[in-house]
Amino acid sequence: MIETTLADLQRRDLVARIWRKDHTVWKPDPREITNRLGWLDVTDSMHKQVLALQAFAQEVINDGIRHVLLLGMGGSSLGPEVIRQTFGSADGFPELLVLDSTVPDAVQAMTEEIDPAKTLFLVSSKSGTTIEPLALYGHFRGLVGEAVGNEKAGQHFVAITDPGTPLEKLALERGFRQVFPTRPDIGGRYSILSYFGLVPAALVGVDISQLLDRADSMRDECAPFVPHLDNPGARLGATLGTQAMQGRDKLTLVTSPSIASFGLWAEQLIAESTGKEGRGIIPIADEPLADPIFYGDDRLLVYLRLEGDDNANTDAAITAIESSGQHVVHLEIRDLYDLGAEFFRWEFATAVAGAILGIHPFDQPNAQQAKDKTIDGLKEHRRSGRLPRLDVPSSIADLLSKTRPSDYLAIMAYIRQTPETDRALADLRRRITEHHHIATTLGYGPRFLHATGQIHKGGPDSGLFLQITTDHPKDIPVPGESYTFGVLADAQAQGDLRVLQMLGRRFARVRLASGNDSEIRRLADEVGTLPLRSAT
Repeated sequence: MIETTLADLQRRDLVARIWRKDHTVWKPDPREITNRLGWLDVTDSMHKQVLALQAFAQEVINDGIRHVLLLGMGGSSLGPEVIRQTFGSADGFPELLVLDSTVPDAVQAMTEEIDPAKTLFLVSSKSGTTIEPLALYGHFRGLVGEAVGNEKAGQHFVAITDPGTPLEKLALERGFRQVFPTRPDIGGRYSILSYFGLVPAALVGVDISQLLDRADSMRDECAPFVPHLDNPGARLGATLGTQAMQGRDKLTLVTSPSIASFGLWAEQLIAESTGKEGRGIIPIADEPLADPIFYGDDRLLVYLRLEGDDNANTDAAITAIESSGQHVVHLEIRDLYDLGAEFFRWEFATAVAGAILGIHPFDQPNAQQAKDKTIDGLKEHRRSGRLPRLDVPSSIADLLSKTRPSDYLAIMAYIRQTPETDRALADLRRRITEHHHIATTLGYGPRFLHATGQIHKGGPDSGLFLQITTDHPKDIPVPGESYTFGVLADAQAQGDLRVLQMLGRRFARVRLASGNDSEIRRLADEVGTLPLRSAT
């Protein structure tokens, strides 16, 4: 079947048309297509910046910087988070940290982890108007000013943004150390091989030249003169698109342990690109592997395997899953730098899958809806001192009682992410899969609003949405605003639910007193007492 699809793509000359930046591959209207294909050749321009980025990194080391803290959301933060978790920091280089949360506990924990006088802050936003990094900038700018004085504070900040944005203007006015102007023809989720990914990578000692070389090797394999059958990007895209059209739209990404964070980036790329017009591929990342008897016939598994990693348990699980009749695609990489090749492969595959699905893979029309509702809530808070009242269902049992075959459940957790919370939520996901035989996703808010939030609203009506929020006993003011980070986080959570409600989605909200793992485990225990759904 995949060969049939590839033959059809060859007949349509699809790969060559993508390289020619022909918008009719996807839609007759060129808007947000012809000006969003810079990812195809961005490595050419970034190779020319390698020496300058390495020199900048050395300058930062010489100034005694111990932490690089990236303030960003979605495409600006998830790529760097993969870099952070996969490569760490080379000897003598600062440690990379990423803050993409407005939850006060998360902001406070990061504040306590760093020394403002020894930290370089990367304020990263393509549009230069993203509310979260700008609010976080205000918070940390004040702390740096107290530590080193306002005249020197600007030298602790770097802007990564498109030319001419409000963030660029702010950086110039406030004396930022550097502004890295990004290419306007690259969308955020396709930007990891641009300054958005390479600046933080260089600052922690990643060999960015090698990363770009690996991306180039995959780009060559995806070139227009390569037959579609032999083109790795086209083959993966044809597989994703064809399987989704046949009902296997739960793309379950399984990885070797050392590259587990790759799923965060791929999840955003797939969800935000394909979740349109009631269609889409639902990416399932970092889901606990289960017995194959709990999997439905709506899954396609992709196993990204790192040679030489601790793969024994994952190999055994994949063998059992494949033996049960599930479809599994195997992708092998030699070392960590091969992720550069995978970044390009998955970008190209997503573009191909979008053509098969008949959707526009470079816009995100529904993501703006939640932003607009958040702004409405903040306006009401400025006027009355409180957010609008929102009465919504609060029973996880009632929500799960609405499960249909081929559904998935999305956990949307507006709480601080910790290893303990990760484990508790993983247990909740496992219980749901075992009792209801559906796939699960997990997103920490508000980060996921810039990633999977698009497919929640623009994709197929197969989602059940469980929002988890918490009280904020120790809140933090947002400088220059009348509200706090807690109010901002709550407004974002509320805005998200308002859009889901408007669209008629199935959802519930559970508010925890403290958001700790014991309360989440009680939710998992509650799921464990619910009647089992038969595997059909």
